[in-house]
Amino acid sequence: MSYVNEVITRVIKENPNEPEFHQAVKEVLLSLEPVVAKHEAQMRRDALLERLVNPERQLKFRVPWIDDNGQVHVNTGYRVQFNSAIGPYKGGLRLHPSVNLGIIKFLGFEQIFKNSLTGLPIGGGKGGSDFDPKGKTDREIMAFCQSFMTELAKHIGEDTDVPAGDIGTGAREIGYMFGQYKRLRNKFTGVLTGKGLPFGGSLARTQATGYGLLYITQEMLRCHDIDLSGKTICVSGAGNVAIYAIEKAQQLGAKVVTCSDSTGWIYDEEGIDVALLKEIKEVKRARLTEYLAGRPHAQYRDGKGVWSIPCDIALPCATQNELHLEDAKQLVANGVIAVAEGANMPTTEDATNYFHEQGVYFLPAKAANAGGVATSALEMSQNSERLHWTFDEVDAMLKDIMVQLYHNIDDAAAKYGFDGNYVVGANIAGFEKVMEAMNAQGIV
Repeated sequence: MSYVNEVITRVIKENPNEPEFHQAVKEVLLSLEPVVAKHEAQMRRDALLERLVNPERQLKFRVPWIDDNGQVHVNTGYRVQFNSAIGPYKGGLRLHPSVNLGIIKFLGFEQIFKNSLTGLPIGGGKGGSDFDPKGKTDREIMAFCQSFMTELAKHIGEDTDVPAGDIGTGAREIGYMFGQYKRLRNKFTGVLTGKGLPFGGSLARTQATGYGLLYITQEMLRCHDIDLSGKTICVSGAGNVAIYAIEKAQQLGAKVVTCSDSTGWIYDEEGIDVALLKEIKEVKRARLTEYLAGRPHAQYRDGKGVWSIPCDIALPCATQNELHLEDAKQLVANGVIAVAEGANMPTTEDATNYFHEQGVYFLPAKAANAGGVATSALEMSQNSERLHWTFDEVDAMLKDIMVQLYHNIDDAAAKYGFDGNYVVGANIAGFEKVMEAMNAQGIV
């Protein structure tokens, strides 16, 4: 058995009932086999892959909080500090009922390589809780966030671990958490990113993941002599990533015709009305059914079905494993030319393989959605230097990072004979930097 397969087998055995983590480890390590083959003796001796797939630290804690009726609830909090070889742990805090240790480990493992790809000095981590902000009052959310941070504050810091937002964790939640951290530590520091502008947040951070997704997609298409302008795009999701991916796509001349939430999806053949979508999701925090009131010609359908609409480009921006093999087959049959992942691992392994077999350009999440964490790192820099850059300054740096990121993964794929396979290219490019740092720092 090869070294890579030995480590994969061990991960599955030692981490039972964590399929998302197994999937992420398998996908990454199998794509790294050409690199491992060149250094296998040294890697085996130093157990480098074993150290890579084992988090440096895993935190699990209870989070008690009181609702508006005086009832006490207890949720579970997590923080997985996966790898700090190239910088402080960096990764979001997800608040969603689906959160468990396996999902947090999958996200944290992916974050190692994503953060490495940005070219910025940030390591990989992830956290969150099975708490659901939906349907909760502001006071209840504050009570949860303060309780959550009371424990988490013991383990994070501006030079140790800098969490950010994620699904269910927006500016409101980050604000409550930052306030509690400041209260506990008695210092004002850049320990969280995604903060409000009046207390250290960065302009363009809200837009960064969605904008970055379009910048790297545009660069990939440009390098294949394809113009993004005029293309029809299907987007899943209606959260932060989806909204700003739609906004930037339309600014670049494309037409986005779909979006979705957990209950249903919209098809608007004239193009999604971004202002209306923002009003529904960011202001009212309502369901997509309200979209029809402002755009009566549009169609709303319950359940799933975004990928049944013909398009040139598909941008899955909702959640993990949302685009399956049958969806991939339908997209290819309808003429899709490119797929770029806005969410974390939204495409199943067999669907990804099918896209490659059919010659569809495919950008994996760790590259395609790295704009969010890249801009978070820019926020960290601003906080450390007590500076505040303009929107245009941050946006320009974001675009430069995403364009360079594309060329780095393209070059890495070509270097090992995988031209055009950006999944392999992203894994190799991210891994080589982390491997070099881990080797230089000894057995830690």
